[in-house]
Amino acid sequence: MTDTPNIENDHFRDIDSDRLFANDASAHAPRILLLYGSLRDRSFSRLMTEEAARVLTRFGAETKTFNPSGLPLPDDAEADHPKVQELRDLVSWSEGMVWCSPERHGAMTGIMKAQIDWIPLSLGAVRPTQGKTLALMQVNGGSQSFNAVNQLRILGRWMRLLTIPNQSSTPKAFLEFDDNDRMMPSPNYDRMVDVMEELVKFTLLTRGRKDYLVERYSERKETGEALIKRVNQRAG
Repeated sequence: MTDTPNIENDHFRDIDSDRLFANDASAHAPRILLLYGSLRDRSFSRLMTEEAARVLTRFGAETKTFNPSGLPLPDDAEADHPKVQELRDLVSWSEGMVWCSPERHGAMTGIMKAQIDWIPLSLGAVRPTQGKTLALMQVNGGSQSFNAVNQLRILGRWMRLLTIPNQSSTPKAFLEFDDNDRMMPSPNYDRMVDVMEELVKFTLLTRGRKDYLVERYSERKETGEALIKRVNQRAG
């Protein structure tokens, strides 16, 4: 059962338990970036994000929230646009993220998607999202739905984020917040707390070894082949 002639042994690695179970030497608080998907004056995705940030802080995390107002549409500005740079710097700073979108027309909002589309898979030699954790939430104007979080989960996988299993979907969000824009006690609030607790646990568990967790045979092989090709080039 170990006959694998298609594998190139020079690039195959046994699982390294020392690296996989190494103690995380990081002493700082987990760094969590929160994104929301609505620009309304009373945006329930923003209010939900603010509640999540409070809970994350209670769990010992450091949080930053990106305000998408003023962010240009993807490809409608250069990457040096101040709002694009702000977003990308925050993503690079973070060790985990929370994405919270309203559901509009059965999907995430364009505002939410635009933020994700401005986050590149690579910045030079750095992959700003790969191996970081991600938690997903959505708010609904009507009955319970999971369309937005399901789409966000696909995007999280595409961005090579470690998307945690739990997620939050809040129906009739306009009934969940009081006149002071604070979320009232409810099973929906409890579910949000569950998601943030799980996010912090997964972030603490993986951040010190994320580079090893996403290291892959195929990329070692590709890099090795590129090196051989470069070394064997004839002098011009």
